[in-house]
Amino acid sequence: MPRFSVIVPAYKVQAYLQECLDSVLSQSYPDLELIAVDDASPDACGPIIDEYAARDPRVTAVHLAQNLGLGPARNAGLARAGGDYVLFLDGDDTLAPGALQAITDRLKATGSPDVLVYDYARSFWSGELVRNRVAHRLREEGPASFRLADRPALLGMLMVVWNKAYRREYVEREGLSFPPGFYEDTPWTYPALLAAESVAVLDRVCVHYRQRRTGSILTTSTRRHLDVFDQYERVFGYLATRPELERWRPAVHRRMAEHFCVLYAHRGRIPRGARPEFFARASALLRRHRAPSAGSGSLPLSLSRTDRLRHSLMRLGLRRVYRLLSVVRSASLAAGRAAGALGRGLRESLLRLHYRIQRLLPLRPELAVFSAYWHGGYACNPAAIEAKLRELAPRMRTAWICDPRHTATLPAGTTPLRPGSAAYWTALARATYLTTNVNFDRALHKRPGQILVQTQHGTPLKRVGLDLQDRPAATPTPDFAGLLRGADQWDYLLSSNRHSTLVWERAVPSSYTTLEYGYPRNDAFHRATQSDVLELRERLGVPPGSTAILYAPTHRDYRRSRPEHLDFERVLRDLGPRFTLLARTHLTYAGTDRPWDPHPRLIDVSAHPSVEELCLASDALVTDYSSLMFDYAALDRPIVIHADDWEAYEAARGTYFDLRACPPGAVARTEDELVDIFATGHWQGSRSAQLRSAFRSRFCSFDDGHAAERVVRRVFLGQSAPLPAITPLEDRRPAPSAPSQVPEPAPAHRFAF
Repeated sequence: MPRFSVIVPAYKVQAYLQECLDSVLSQSYPDLELIAVDDASPDACGPIIDEYAARDPRVTAVHLAQNLGLGPARNAGLARAGGDYVLFLDGDDTLAPGALQAITDRLKATGSPDVLVYDYARSFWSGELVRNRVAHRLREEGPASFRLADRPALLGMLMVVWNKAYRREYVEREGLSFPPGFYEDTPWTYPALLAAESVAVLDRVCVHYRQRRTGSILTTSTRRHLDVFDQYERVFGYLATRPELERWRPAVHRRMAEHFCVLYAHRGRIPRGARPEFFARASALLRRHRAPSAGSGSLPLSLSRTDRLRHSLMRLGLRRVYRLLSVVRSASLAAGRAAGALGRGLRESLLRLHYRIQRLLPLRPELAVFSAYWHGGYACNPAAIEAKLRELAPRMRTAWICDPRHTATLPAGTTPLRPGSAAYWTALARATYLTTNVNFDRALHKRPGQILVQTQHGTPLKRVGLDLQDRPAATPTPDFAGLLRGADQWDYLLSSNRHSTLVWERAVPSSYTTLEYGYPRNDAFHRATQSDVLELRERLGVPPGSTAILYAPTHRDYRRSRPEHLDFERVLRDLGPRFTLLARTHLTYAGTDRPWDPHPRLIDVSAHPSVEELCLASDALVTDYSSLMFDYAALDRPIVIHADDWEAYEAARGTYFDLRACPPGAVARTEDELVDIFATGHWQGSRSAQLRSAFRSRFCSFDDGHAAERVVRRVFLGQSAPLPAITPLEDRRPAPSAPSQVPEPAPAHRFAF
């Protein structure tokens, strides 16, 4: 029999579940069983749990046939628990290192109490840990164990199930179980504390309580928040069956009143139409269960006069007076915002006024606005979606936000929008569909009915979003709060593989829906023919029969100046006349590069508008850490990694995995090794093909040529099914490369994969 049974319910927490389970299994005190309950989660929670169960015999996987909610999921885990003590941990929270050792030590020191209460810290997206503000109530002073009457202040702590350890025999004797619905902790924790013959405290943070920005039950706007009334009815029903606990009625009533006021103040939880009903039901419940001594109960809560007034107004049902207090406070805040607006320039103020007026007018259901790369030209995923939209829904009108110098890249029939113009603000205010691969103007306030699609522009190898908080070299002027405000407006986020899905959910948490459809920009790899490839090479000036190498390095966050390129003259000399280099600098260095010395087999393609065309025209890719490698792998053509500064890059920017351990092809540490890889033919050898195959299987799972169609049918045409099914990897036929001359026999090589 293990010492602890740790029960973890999981529903839509795939981005956090591995961290949660690891925090339990890596505890220094190993005598435990971990019961992970998949509450019919539609994401990857089930497979993740199964993976852990297969690796560690201490893990028991439980899969529910249908989604039942946190309470029944915990009950399912509880039914399988065999430990001396039961602990509950939500799937997005974590146990602090050393928590179980501290808990077992305290249990021994306090004589195995019925309930042990320990502390927690709120874990924010910023990385900040903030300890419970009433942690002083857990001071380990006085008797080792006690009854709640000796320390009633414990009822003033957060009434949740996961900051306590429960003796399993006590739980079974009292018949404790969780009801369905929201706030299921309430009818468990009150009885558990009130009926306990012995309670102890541990003055130590044992749980990190993740403060999710979105996706949490408590931040969801739904009528189900009205479940709180049924839960408190259960608490008072329990008290009615236990006369010896009747003296706790005033304290519980007072806590209930505070809970109702907090919920009512949170407009993001209770839908607007349900607020009158919430207030009326709260008033009725407060009157029905009020005890004569409720105003002076034994619970030492420090309430201000305003708090006491709010409780009384809610109990008396005086909703208008209650609202007046909130209106006065809101008015003072609005006055402060208006005063700050006086400092804006006249033109900006007029444009903002124009935008606000346009927002009052109806949305245009057949208008879709696109942008890419901070007002750049027609490119990337938004361009592929726009083209497919005009094909499948010709009635739609499309507009593209771009600087005037990029207008020539737009297709006929697509309206250009100059950033900051009146037409620009009109389109942002009235377009039903907004699509970008970066972010729209920060002044954009998405209207109800507007749909914003965030396509992103690459699979993340380097760290992104909140994962950059401890990377100052990569974020010299960070604005993580602004990043998250922008993400809060996304309705859909595109993903081309499960790796990307998990990274974005964790690094940019918000309420968007992830569409695992592949990257639309890569559809071209499956549409193009060999004739198209030959035409592209001719336009670029690639000599017939030449092997074209696309060289596309990424930027360096740890350098103020651009990094030096390869010694092109030397590389081309050593490779010989069979090779041509297509060199493309990163977008970050556009317009800043020094001109390269001319060479007949060096073609500068930095200004070419379509990187997809460059991929099709080339026979191989040489890059360092650019996300282009993930797209290029969909072509199933050779890739060579030039990792000459991996340690510095990883230290400054941070990466999600060691590229050298699972590369898409041969890895060169120096320029000599890079030349050797091509000179010997190993860039297209069997080992390179094996590495590329494994890489494609991991990162090209959805890039099958139909991504844009899936997006258009789901988002713009409202079709949930049928969508083009994902073509299996082995059945895909990407565009073939151009015929090239037969390579010379390969001499012995001087490098290692």
